[in-house]
Amino acid sequence: MINSYAGLDDAGVAIAAARAGADVVRNMYGQRLARTDKGAGDFATAADVEAEETILSIIHAARPDDAVLGEEGGQQGAAEAARQWLVDPLCGTLNYAVGNMLVAVNVALRGSAAAVADPFSDEIFFTDGETAWVRHDGADAQLAPTSATQLVDVNLDPPFPSAPGFRAVDLLTQHRFVERFRPRVVSTTLALAWVAAGKRAAYVTDGGDLSGSVHFAAGIALCQAAGCVVTGIDGGPIGQAGRGLVVAAEGETHQLLMSMIRS
Repeated sequence: MINSYAGLDDAGVAIAAARAGADVVRNMYGQRLARTDKGAGDFATAADVEAEETILSIIHAARPDDAVLGEEGGQQGAAEAARQWLVDPLCGTLNYAVGNMLVAVNVALRGSAAAVADPFSDEIFFTDGETAWVRHDGADAQLAPTSATQLVDVNLDPPFPSAPGFRAVDLLTQHRFVERFRPRVVSTTLALAWVAAGKRAAYVTDGGDLSGSVHFAAGIALCQAAGCVVTGIDGGPIGQAGRGLVVAAEGETHQLLMSMIRS
């Protein structure tokens, strides 16, 4: 049997895997799905599990020697491997489970290529680690971030590890914020792809080191390649020493958000 994925470059593997996962998510939408409780109010559906299995089958076929960290299946291969794929097969599971289509399928080769698929718009946002694009109806267009919409997605999901010093929800009470921006809450990292694509001006979330998170790695890679300003909530580089995430289409918006966060 011919391995149709072996000849793909890393971006091609990410795209193929994200597309296949998105097909599963779309095809299972609206069904009564079994749930697996993960604690603290979190759960996975059968769609999460099947999408991840589909994604991993492509990665294993294309890159059999690479390690993989999946949201549902955990670590496969050495955690310290030079090449590790990070997979979130369905970001926005609660949205999906209640019939909300705001979800994303995230596939990233750590520090390199990545793809974010929207199962319902049939858009795939992707990067080879240097440039970022969106593929729709068979055509590719380079991503061009802009703050023109003035829409800022703020992740309001608990926990709030930086409280009481900072909680993203506190931005919504600031007069300067509501004068300049219009908040949105989509509860999925699809919002990161929207910043890269110019559909959002910025995205803000609390948390620890998100650079190696299966939820955030693909979106971060996409935004960095598109030329967005990407930092932690302290304004420093994301990584083990950082906290949370502030992604802005350009420098002025980032500086304004940082001034609000620091105040």
